[in-house]
Amino acid sequence: MTRPPVDRPRRMTLIHDDWAFAPVALPSDSTWEDVAAAGSYVTLPHTWNAIDGQAGGEYRRGRSTYARRVVAEAADVRTWVEFEGVNSSAEVYLNGRLVAAHDGGYSTFRADLTGHLENGAGTLVVIVDNAANERVYPQQADFTFYGGIYRDVRLITLGAPHFALDDHGGLGLTVTPIVDGVRADVALAADVDGEASAVRFVIDGEASVTVPLLDGVATSELTIERVRRWHGLRDPHLYTARAELLVGEAVVDAVELRFGCREFAVDPDRGFLLNGEQYPLRGVSRHQDHEGVGNAVTEEMKQTDLALLRELGATTVRLAHYQHDQRFYDLCDEAGLVVWAEIPQITVFLPGAVDNARDQLTELIVQNRHHASIISWGLSNEITLAGAGEDVLAAHRELNDLAHRLDPGRLTAMAHLFLLETDNPLVALADVMSYNLYFGWYVGEAADNDTWLDDFHTSYPEVAIGLSEYGADANPQYQSAAPVKGDYTESYQALYHEHMVTMIEQRPWLWATHVWNLADFGSAGRDEGGVAGRNQKGLVTFDRGLKKDAFYVYKAAWSDEPFVHVAGRRRAERVEDVTEVIVYSNQKHVTLLVDGVEVGSLTGERAFRFQVPLSGEHEITARSGDLADTITLRKVDHVAAASVMPTTTIANWFDDAALPTPAGYFSIRDTLGEIKQSEDGARIISSVLEAVAVSRGEVGRGAQIPPAMQSIVDRMSVEKLILQAGGVPVERIAALNAELNLIAK
Repeated sequence: MTRPPVDRPRRMTLIHDDWAFAPVALPSDSTWEDVAAAGSYVTLPHTWNAIDGQAGGEYRRGRSTYARRVVAEAADVRTWVEFEGVNSSAEVYLNGRLVAAHDGGYSTFRADLTGHLENGAGTLVVIVDNAANERVYPQQADFTFYGGIYRDVRLITLGAPHFALDDHGGLGLTVTPIVDGVRADVALAADVDGEASAVRFVIDGEASVTVPLLDGVATSELTIERVRRWHGLRDPHLYTARAELLVGEAVVDAVELRFGCREFAVDPDRGFLLNGEQYPLRGVSRHQDHEGVGNAVTEEMKQTDLALLRELGATTVRLAHYQHDQRFYDLCDEAGLVVWAEIPQITVFLPGAVDNARDQLTELIVQNRHHASIISWGLSNEITLAGAGEDVLAAHRELNDLAHRLDPGRLTAMAHLFLLETDNPLVALADVMSYNLYFGWYVGEAADNDTWLDDFHTSYPEVAIGLSEYGADANPQYQSAAPVKGDYTESYQALYHEHMVTMIEQRPWLWATHVWNLADFGSAGRDEGGVAGRNQKGLVTFDRGLKKDAFYVYKAAWSDEPFVHVAGRRRAERVEDVTEVIVYSNQKHVTLLVDGVEVGSLTGERAFRFQVPLSGEHEITARSGDLADTITLRKVDHVAAASVMPTTTIANWFDDAALPTPAGYFSIRDTLGEIKQSEDGARIISSVLEAVAVSRGEVGRGAQIPPAMQSIVDRMSVEKLILQAGGVPVERIAALNAELNLIAK
């Protein structure tokens, strides 16, 4: 059908230029010149923490002021301003009058400027605040809370009757498809502001229905016969729903949303099901920030992240730990990626922010429930670090009920801290649950992930479980021929993920698994692994310029795009006479050539290991059919010091100290489980765990080890526990050993 013209079409104009910015809170009636004089000119998107938020240590958290002149298109139109993301609280003034206030840095909000313009013009002043407080999430987390107007801002002009713009950032149109066999019934609802006669709903320019308005609301249903289902990567088909607002026969406003028709379910034995088929959700999590720009990312950067997800062959992405922008959800719809979306209720429960968590969840759902890619609403992440009391449980029950009221067709989800006991009532509250497990990095060994998950599946066979986070930090500068946990080498990260991808593949009942993380990201409080201000668990670097070897571990497991990749290229200088060359590939047969001469062929899956003698500089090539990848290796007497992480003070002290280990008595070289058999030993172990918790700062304070993890921790020596934790004073270590030397075995 031919689309009728809109009598007075809404105009949405990006207003990114000509902003004045001052890194202080100025009066709300400041002029554009006042703000410019106190600061500078900026172009949006913008954050004032692009540099200090990624440098490590303190970064500026407080109030700043933005200003811009705005002009209405005509005297008889309605004028709104739309912000897609301002972190974390905003007050919006027009000519000195407050027109909007918003708490929450990751969702869309709008302000109605109509009636506040003077002679059709005015000065827009936005006071933005990312200071610490107890009422807005997030406040404590392992990522930087960049301040600023960091997403798109638009001026919206439209006629007096229009689709509502004041419903939690929504478009005034709700689309809910229900698939039934070969057809789909699509429920449509529109909210209208102003006097109009009817709404015409249209799907893909073909099926249409016109219904009268009743108290500003129009509802109807359209049926799609022979529906084409949205089916992930295989066929991410989208339909377009259009709502046209009618005054008589004239169309005075129109809005459109794209949606997909699909069914999904989670089964504790079969995992995730899409349209009735087993569809393993295997992917990564994504933080939105990029190096040098923080959260003020460009369209090109979003496309880069999408391209990386596609290259990996991921079927899912967890968009953590907050609402991402509409554009990225759109890209996931188009690409067929299944999405876990969530709010930033994270780490520590804030009694004063209960209302804010509810508001952020409402905005997340209202603004995004049309996205075919989204299958779950995340209620929180590791929220029980400081405990899981009745107030935490009650707040989550309310959020769970709210999500089901707003969107009955999707699942609720939670990502649990690995310290949370599996029998805690919070675990069973949401529709599906996942755990953040870091065995093999923060505690225990990689194989402990297998044991923990198998024990859970055996104990709770009726519960679907997933892995919401797992990973290991890697600085590509650091390399090792014998990688070990905690060395921050690219080599260990790849070895760890080799284990994890196999472990996951052997457990199809895991409903979803998400590597932490797609890319390194800003975390101002970190200073480890040779880089300050950064979490380095990414499969690619912060600037997306380098794919770590672990990236290819997953590409070999998930992607259908043929490739071979020779790992260890950044360990070009090697001291060993015979070195191991690892090739990652999704091909079944790989041949290795050294200086053009074939030295071996292997048949296998994902990882191919060759032993290669070194005697000088060699060109190493891996081949599979027409595919090839080449690196250069050199035999040297000593590796460069820069390629090895400097040993910590504690590790050096352990190497140098001649700690007494008297026969028949305990020492820090004994395991926690052995020492705890003695009453005096149990008391000392309690003090050890307290010292370790204090060494982790606020993140570790109050953390308790649940019974489900205790057996893993008990197998560790006191020395190993302290080395992994770091930060325990050496004099405290010597005193602990002396105390243990007094206790007979």
